[in-house]
Amino acid sequence: MSPGVSAAHAGLIAERRDRLRRQLLQLIPPRSAFVWEVGSGHGHFLSAYAAAHPERLFVGIDIASDRVARAKRKCDRARLGNLHFFLADDADFLSAIPDGAHFAEVFMLFPDPWPKRRHHKNRVMKPEFLTTVAARAGQGANLYFRTDDEPYYREAADIVRAHPDWTESEGAPLPFEERTVFQERAQRHFTLVAKRAWDKKSA
Repeated sequence: MSPGVSAAHAGLIAERRDRLRRQLLQLIPPRSAFVWEVGSGHGHFLSAYAAAHPERLFVGIDIASDRVARAKRKCDRARLGNLHFFLADDADFLSAIPDGAHFAEVFMLFPDPWPKRRHHKNRVMKPEFLTTVAARAGQGANLYFRTDDEPYYREAADIVRAHPDWTESEGAPLPFEERTVFQERAQRHFTLVAKRAWDKKSA
């Protein structure tokens, strides 16, 4: 049990993750590879990417129920059977992935930068996040991070460069581009691409 977490709260977390695990087992086949977007918002990017690649499996998560609802409606209207959205945070999702399933690609596009220093602890891009994602990353897996907040970009780049499981791919593009609402609003943005380090070593 994590420090400061009561037994009752820990029980609620376990129940929530078990429910999510059962949902994922119905949609993610064993030993399958899938594309994961952390903070999928209204689903613009992932819906377009999934429509362009019907042979691949895509999963998006967000912590805002209204965003997930809109993303699901977009998915249903487009009849994208290879795309699924869930109301979940990254920790819940990472704990609930079916055994053997692994990431082909991971996207974090314009996450909340939590710009105030006292809120930096809420940022998703942390060493422990990269470690957990690396444990479920398949061969050739890449992580794509894009933000319009330059300080957050610099912090994320430093974290990736210092992490033993990831190697920065300088200048590498995203494999798919779709201008989202957040990107339209941004005057400029910064992109970071990282490859699972052992893939590079074994290549």
